[in-house]
Amino acid sequence: MCLVFRTDAGKGGGNFKDIESGVFCFKKYLAVDMDKFIVSARKYRPQEFDTVVGQAHITTTLKNAIKNSQLAHAFLFCGPRGVGKTTCARILAKTINCESLKPDGEACNQCNSCRTFNEGTSLNIHELDAASNNSVDDIRSLVEQVRFAPQAGKYKVYIVDEVHMLSASAFNAFLKTLEEPPSYAIFILATTEKHKILPTILSRCQIFDFKRITGNDTVDHLQSIADKEEIKAEKGALQVIAQKSEGCMRDALSILDKIVSFTNGEVTYHNTLEHLNILDHDYFFRLLDYLMQQDLAGAMLLYDEINRKGFEGDLVLNGFAEFIRNLLVCKDPRAAVLLDVVEGMQNKYTSTAAKANGAYLVSALNILNEAEIHFKMARNKRLHVELTLIKLNFLQQALELSVENGVVAKKKRIDGPLALKVRMIPSLQQKTAAATVGAKLYIDNQGGVARPPQPNGGASGGSMHNGNGGFTNGGTSTAGNPGMNNVVVNTGAAVAEPQGRAPVVPMNRTALPAKGKKSLLDTLRDKYGDQYQIEEVKEALPLSMERLREVWDAYAQKLEGMQKPSAANTFRLSKINIESEVRFSVTVNSLIQQTFIEQERIILLDTIQQHFYNRSIAYYVILNEEEEAEEVPVNLGLNSRQKFDKLSDTYPWLRELKDRLKLELDY
Repeated sequence: MCLVFRTDAGKGGGNFKDIESGVFCFKKYLAVDMDKFIVSARKYRPQEFDTVVGQAHITTTLKNAIKNSQLAHAFLFCGPRGVGKTTCARILAKTINCESLKPDGEACNQCNSCRTFNEGTSLNIHELDAASNNSVDDIRSLVEQVRFAPQAGKYKVYIVDEVHMLSASAFNAFLKTLEEPPSYAIFILATTEKHKILPTILSRCQIFDFKRITGNDTVDHLQSIADKEEIKAEKGALQVIAQKSEGCMRDALSILDKIVSFTNGEVTYHNTLEHLNILDHDYFFRLLDYLMQQDLAGAMLLYDEINRKGFEGDLVLNGFAEFIRNLLVCKDPRAAVLLDVVEGMQNKYTSTAAKANGAYLVSALNILNEAEIHFKMARNKRLHVELTLIKLNFLQQALELSVENGVVAKKKRIDGPLALKVRMIPSLQQKTAAATVGAKLYIDNQGGVARPPQPNGGASGGSMHNGNGGFTNGGTSTAGNPGMNNVVVNTGAAVAEPQGRAPVVPMNRTALPAKGKKSLLDTLRDKYGDQYQIEEVKEALPLSMERLREVWDAYAQKLEGMQKPSAANTFRLSKINIESEVRFSVTVNSLIQQTFIEQERIILLDTIQQHFYNRSIAYYVILNEEEEAEEVPVNLGLNSRQKFDKLSDTYPWLRELKDRLKLELDY
């Protein structure tokens, strides 16, 4: 450390006595305070497995392995930063070399091996930082050290931290030693990015996945340290620190040290928020009240107040989105366990969530998420946030309005369940010919078909479509529709079972919506509706072998034109057998042929159904591997020798020319 004092003593403006006293005080501060102070992350670093926080699943496994003498030769500790990977590696290295283990598998901390480890003078434990020693020469030097047995103790332990930083050549140099190390060598690798390690390294290690430390465990550990250091700490402040650390105990302890220095040993909730630059949730409660009341001016002024306190727009968007998420969680009591807020705020969140509309919260969360994504690309950050607040301010009004027939109106509130809107389908079952002869079918503008009322107002024994999206019992309409124009069709004969698709009935577009304006859909119908003709209902053709073979061969020809000769040959070789009026079978001789047929099923079946005007036609494939497929002549072309022989037969002098010039054919 270099200490520089600037003085103007030569000009009569300095006082050497003051400088000497200042240097003396500074030296005293260095000697007394700086030498004794150790950051909490180092001072309270766990020395035993039982003191490791939040990793019981790993410490229990390691203790049992030590007690049962079932240690692997290589370990890989992976997980987020600051969760105890290197700490557990050091504890494991100390414990396996302990000369008198405790019954629970912990080190005694009394033997010579434990004392030398605690003092940092042990020769059996070597730590290597792979981030700064990642070359192949560093790994070769480590491999050379492995050859020598430990001077004292059972094992030589090599801890390689940040192992994912090793180069590819260093990994390759490490492979053989890691696979077959000496019996006294144990490797402990630690990393935060397991996916960057070679699979050959992973397969040689026993992998332990460390998890993030929960908020409750972090708060309990911070509280115990505060009690030991005689620090007054509010539980709300410790919970904020735990949330800020995001499961990293080292970060939590560092934050605690900073806040203790900032607050002179008294850690309060508000001081913690101020030091960590975290926006208090009270602002979010106020902002939500303004938005729910559609008080845009109040919301904008509150954002200005927050901005003048030094909080950027992205912090406001992110914090408000998290606030809305917490309200959504509180809507369901079963999900209340997911609420991660300061103690004492749960009731306030629950009461606010009960007043808020769930649809509004979901829509607001979506708007905030989009705004946060596009925040970095916005040139005017303040305007971007204010535009988001404007959207949220009028969001409630947008959710309550709807557009019907071009008119903006308030959504109608329906207490009962909504009925399913269905369109009446004409019965496909023919009743009796006598009951339908001379009957009239009423076809409304919605495409529904209904029978007329029975004589004498009698019931027909069933329900019928009334053209207004509802049904009537006994032919009596329950609702009128002034915009419906019924078309009466006199059948004059029995209604036969339809064989194809139902006829298309054009819709009546004479009725205009409210205010006499046509909608865009009606305009398009008027413009292009005449281009579409009413589809004619055609009678289904019988399934005959002659017609089916004709369609089948035509499809094979189509495949050949699509440069699929193998599929075309398969279609020609297959055998067709009609099973019924709507079903036939296709017999093939190999799995390849079956695959070709199945690949064309959708288009092929649609082609056959269109040809016979029957959508009920189907087929299935039979695999018959016993029969040999007929050979199909394939034109493979002529080679050079065959071409020369044919030309020589036609032109004899060609062979003589070849012999005189001593030419050879190019194969």
